[in-house]
Amino acid sequence: MTMKPGLRDILWMAVGAAVLLAVSLLVLHFRDLPTPSAQLAFKARRVELVERMRLSVAAASEAEKSAVMAITDGDSQLYADQARTATAAVEQGRRELEQLLRPGSPKNENAFLTQFFGAFAEFQRIDKELLDLAVKNTNLKAYSLAFGPAAGVLKEMDAALNRLVVVGGDSASADNLKVMRLADGARIAALRLLALLPPHIAEESDQKMDEMEAVMAKEDQTVRQNLEALNALRLLGGNTDLSTAAVRYARFTELRMQILKLSRENTNVRSLTISLREKRKVMMMCQDALAGLEQAIQEEPIAGLSNHTPVSPR
Repeated sequence: MTMKPGLRDILWMAVGAAVLLAVSLLVLHFRDLPTPSAQLAFKARRVELVERMRLSVAAASEAEKSAVMAITDGDSQLYADQARTATAAVEQGRRELEQLLRPGSPKNENAFLTQFFGAFAEFQRIDKELLDLAVKNTNLKAYSLAFGPAAGVLKEMDAALNRLVVVGGDSASADNLKVMRLADGARIAALRLLALLPPHIAEESDQKMDEMEAVMAKEDQTVRQNLEALNALRLLGGNTDLSTAAVRYARFTELRMQILKLSRENTNVRSLTISLREKRKVMMMCQDALAGLEQAIQEEPIAGLSNHTPVSPR
C-alpha cells in the first residue's frame, strides 16, 4: 500500500527545493563575477586611458598656443598639425572609453563621461576655427608690409619732397616758401598715415578700425591735395623729385590697401582672443570632467579588497 506524503513532508520538500534553487543561483552568480585581480586590471586599464586623454588634451592646447604665437607660416602649420594630432588622440580615447563605460557603470562615472563629451565637442569646434585662423598669419604679414616696403617707399617720397627747391631762386622767396609749405604738408600727412597702420593692425574692434580708416582718408586727401598743388606750380614743371614723390606715394597707397585688407582679416588677433578666452575655458572643463571620471573609477569598490588590498579572512 502506497503512503501519501503528509502536509509536513510537502512543506519540507518545498523548503528544500527553495534552498537548492537559492544556492544554485548564488553559485552561478559568483561563477560569472570576475576575480578581484581581473577587476583591478580593468580599473587600471580605464584609469590609464583617462590619464592619456588628459595628457593629450594638455598637449593639444599647448601646440595650439604655439601655432597662435608662431611668427612664420611654416611654424604655425607645424604646431597646428601637432594640435590636430593630439586632439585626434583624445577622440580615439573617447571612443574607447565609451565602450568600456557601459550603461551599467556607476551613475557618477557616466555623468562625468557625458560632461566630458559635451565639453570635448566644443573643444573640437573651437580648435578647428582657431587653427584655421592661426596658420593664415594675416596680422604678421600686415606688420611686415607696414614696417618693410611701405615704410621704405614713404621714406623715398619724404626724401624727394625734402629736395624740392626752386633752381636759382632765393630760399626765402615767396615761391620757395610755398613749395616748402606744400611739400611739408604732404610729408607730414603721409607720415601720419604710416603711423596709423600699426594700431589698425593690432586693433580687434571693427568699429575702431572704421574710425582709424576715416582719419586715414583725411590724411590721404591732404597728401594728394598738396602733391596736386605742387604739380600745378609752373616753377616745378618737369621736376624729377616731384615725379619721384608722386610715384612713391602711389606705391605706398597700393601697399596700404594690402595692409588694411590683411588687417581686416585679423586672423592673429582673433585666434589669440579665442585661445585666451574660449579655448582655455573649455580646456579646463575637459580636464575637470576627466579628473572627476578618473577619481570615480579609482573609488570603485572591489569585492574581497579593501583599499586595493585583499581583505584578510577572519
